[in-house]
Amino acid sequence: MIDPLFQPVAIGSLEMKNRIVMPPMHLNMCEDYKVTDRLIDFYRPRVAGGAGLVSVGYATVDTLSGNTCNIGAHDDRFLPGLARLAAAIKEGGARAAVQLNHAGRYNHSFFLGGRKPIAPSSVASKLTRETPRKMEEEDIAAVQQAFAEAAQRVVHAGFDMVEVLAGTGYLISEFLSPLTNNRTDQYGGCLENRMRFGLEVVRSVRSQIGSFPLLVRVNGNDFMEGGCGSEELLRFAEALTEAGVDGLSVNVGWHEARIPQIVGKVPRGGFAYQARRVRDVTGVPVIASHRINDALVGRNLIAHGFCDMVAMGRALIADPELPNKARTGREDETVHCVACGQGCFDNLVRMKAVECLCNPVAGRERQYRLQKTQRPQKILVAGGGPAGMYAALAARSKGHAVTLYEKSMRLGGQLRLAGASPGRREFLGLAEDLQRRLEVSGVSVILNREIDGPLLQEEAPYAVIAATGGRPAVPDIEGAEQDHVLQAWDVLAGRPLMGTRVVIIGGGAVGVETALMVAAMGTLSGEELKFLLTSGAESIEELRRLAIQGSKEVSVVEMGEKIGANFGRSTKWTMLQDVRSCGIDTRTGLRVCRIEEGGVVVDDDGAEELIPADSVVLAVGTLPHNPLEKAAAKLQILCKVAGDARKPATVLEAAHQGYRAGMGIS
Repeated sequence: MIDPLFQPVAIGSLEMKNRIVMPPMHLNMCEDYKVTDRLIDFYRPRVAGGAGLVSVGYATVDTLSGNTCNIGAHDDRFLPGLARLAAAIKEGGARAAVQLNHAGRYNHSFFLGGRKPIAPSSVASKLTRETPRKMEEEDIAAVQQAFAEAAQRVVHAGFDMVEVLAGTGYLISEFLSPLTNNRTDQYGGCLENRMRFGLEVVRSVRSQIGSFPLLVRVNGNDFMEGGCGSEELLRFAEALTEAGVDGLSVNVGWHEARIPQIVGKVPRGGFAYQARRVRDVTGVPVIASHRINDALVGRNLIAHGFCDMVAMGRALIADPELPNKARTGREDETVHCVACGQGCFDNLVRMKAVECLCNPVAGRERQYRLQKTQRPQKILVAGGGPAGMYAALAARSKGHAVTLYEKSMRLGGQLRLAGASPGRREFLGLAEDLQRRLEVSGVSVILNREIDGPLLQEEAPYAVIAATGGRPAVPDIEGAEQDHVLQAWDVLAGRPLMGTRVVIIGGGAVGVETALMVAAMGTLSGEELKFLLTSGAESIEELRRLAIQGSKEVSVVEMGEKIGANFGRSTKWTMLQDVRSCGIDTRTGLRVCRIEEGGVVVDDDGAEELIPADSVVLAVGTLPHNPLEKAAAKLQILCKVAGDARKPATVLEAAHQGYRAGMGIS
């Protein structure tokens, strides 16, 4: 039987060799709207990795539609760069598309030289905290013409298809939604009027490009209270096909929506049902998206009629070779995106180029291009966490003989702890993925053995990489040594038993993750909930309560003014939303005085208060654990230090430090 992922498929007159799409993702790799070598270098491995269609962008249609880090399509001076990018994608064997978009009220005046962004109505954005200027009819006509002219440039540059973004809270969807469109003219009011702007954009583009393939990305549901739901958006999808669209790419949600869309708690392929709805009513090829990071998921979605193609954006950042691995029977070698958002979306907020926790080379393809060493050496790596595993892989890729020692009985380190909290299981998968990569690459792994001075002397390696991790900090708090006081790491590892009332000291990322894990104890599983739902055994309200209300009373005590301060932006709001929904009591601005048998005594603005607790959990930070560096120095062995052994770091920082350490050994 032919694998559904690798059957040819056509959108309009354009045929693709397979059904894997790398969708448009803003990468912050352009300079003054111009395509850079860095951007082209980023896409080359994704094309070589076997994707059937690569769509880039989004690209600007005028000077109010984006910022200088976007791909520019609003002026002829950008044609040479666009042509270089198109050629690079097509030379690698993929079809090439460009997504055109106008940000509308999602743009910032900071990027526009102080000019106000434009929108259908002057409705403030929670995302930017700015109020846009209402578009007049001449603005509407100008933007529609700008879309058409930009599309024509895409054709001239040599791309195979034009894509228009009509969702996600940007300009076209702002016209569609009654939340952001309170106009009283022909572009506001009833759905037919609110659809008018987007349909006219599509018709304007079609008039310029003729029969050239045209794809539109739409929402299946805005997930905005009072906005457009599935029914209205299905009508819009039907109208788009009547207007001449050749295919539809379906996503969900606005950037302001409070429904998680891209984080790890979203099940793989969990929003593909929206694509199936669109496919059922339109009859044109449909692309499903969101959290499709595995070939098996994509294959099943296509086989079961949810979609015709699958978008794998962050999945192909994490592993550009995913399509080739699936095609050649090596799916077990895939490194899966963990949906952490640390290197992709969080970097965009920081005005940095996209990078990846799972793939340290992403975004640095030229800088990290590995050259095989002319002098292979014996390299030892101490520690099997993310820093150690990436260090071993990088050193082995250079041709060195690498042995990794892990003092425990399994690899993973902090990945095992990060994956223990609800919605974070992808980190456990990454530990397994990296272990498989070590096996395939030829790294020798020795478990239950720690590198020390005698072993170094016996093995006499050319270099050792110390990725020995950290140890949990113990605060100087009276009573912290008592039996009912636990470390968060032990809780996340699933070792200790706890009482009913649990107080967690420390409201950083580890404290919040631990609190969520404890709060989930005693809740029903997804399988149990599905059984009760389909059997009609309980009401929806009761099932929701059983899903989130466990057997523990959990409190988090934090000295600072906020909890979760060290979460990345794309993850933080979802974690704190879960904290609220689970009923976790959060207490900030409190100093812990002492721990007693019956609870935790805190100082609240000069007054002592006892917070009752049967168990107390410490989540107050990490200290470096690096006993190896001095031993290596005594033996005059080169030693590189990475991850928490060097300085407490995020998993992303540990992975990148480890990779740099491994590739830095010449």
